[in-house]
Amino acid sequence: MRLARSLDFRGWALFGAAAFCIVLPGVLVTPGSSAYAGNTLEERKLPMRFSWVACQPNCRGWVSAVGIVTADSPRDFEEFARGRDLGGATIMLDSSGGSVNDSIALGRRWRDLGVLTTVGITVANHTAQGNLASVTPEAYCESMCVFLLLSGKTRYVPEGAHVRVHQIWMGDRADDAKAASYNAQDLMIVERDIGRLAKYTFDMGGAGDLLSLSLSVPPWEDLHEMSRNELRLTNLVTTDAVADVLPRNDSAGSTPVAALQAKPVQDRFVSSLTAAEPITPAVKSTKTAEAIVPTGAVAVPTPAK
Repeated sequence: MRLARSLDFRGWALFGAAAFCIVLPGVLVTPGSSAYAGNTLEERKLPMRFSWVACQPNCRGWVSAVGIVTADSPRDFEEFARGRDLGGATIMLDSSGGSVNDSIALGRRWRDLGVLTTVGITVANHTAQGNLASVTPEAYCESMCVFLLLSGKTRYVPEGAHVRVHQIWMGDRADDAKAASYNAQDLMIVERDIGRLAKYTFDMGGAGDLLSLSLSVPPWEDLHEMSRNELRLTNLVTTDAVADVLPRNDSAGSTPVAALQAKPVQDRFVSSLTAAEPITPAVKSTKTAEAIVPTGAVAVPTPAK
């Protein structure tokens, strides 16, 4: 594990086990939950799930948002938010992207709430003290997830996180984009959604460089992983201090997160679920009336409107 860092430095600060965040019972510690780092590669390919992580006694809680954005995601978030005061909350992303228009809707809702955004994986740890949670920065924010990250009033990307961009494309033809057929209606849809995405980007305070970089990478090429300089150039990152998105409540100057040992970088093309992993139906490809961003593993559909 890494040595503890000052809050003024980049990266997740190492935090002692005695001060780990307490996970609400039944929220993040059930089998197949996004709290389990071992399953996050597959979780990123499933519909987005929202979980609340409550911290005691040294930090505020945060929202864990894991998975792809589908037509149901804005509604699912509203159901999750019901009865919770999420104004100014931190949303921690680990996502392979998803639907352009539903991501835009979700991002605008988050900006209305004044949320803070970051990239990371919430990890449940079963200890003698109970179910404790920590955070590892070895997470992915790909395709439309990048524009969800942009919705944060304050935005932090830790060292070790992977932020990757790509063109938007017709979801039902992203697997073999070169061989697929297209007509004038398809071109109209893509151009319309690029316009929507451009307006959203500027409304959120993003730079035109983000659109230029994203739209230069076709679906038959690997996603482009953004450098630290590109994160700054595109205005995706607004702070280098983790304390700006996970504020501490104690006087000791600690943050409620831990930098765990980094895992090898995974390619966006991954194998299917193994027998040891929870069996959850993946999103099926359907003909879509919306242009979407291909995700890190599969083309994500938006149900026909």
